[in-house]
Amino acid sequence: MRFQYTPSGVCSRSVTFDLEDGIVKNASFEGGCNGNLKGICALIEGQPAKDVIARVKGINCAGKGTSCPDQLARALEEALVKEPSLV
Repeated sequence: MRFQYTPSGVCSRSVTFDLEDGIVKNASFEGGCNGNLKGICALIEGQPAKDVIARVKGINCAGKGTSCPDQLARALEEALVKEPSLV
């Protein structure tokens, strides 16, 4: 199932991803640090959403209290709450 999330407090404007049986697929960010975010998306491809959340939740960027990876974790958490059957 495809999800789109609007991050808050970071440079990226949106993050989209698919969840298939709790596995992250086709993640992408719009805006933000292009190379870094492409790298993150490549690293999380095929990983369980719960594992991604555990690894990136709480990462802080420049004292903002959040980061694009942290916003990704929030997006994944929201998706899992909305569609618990995907876990």
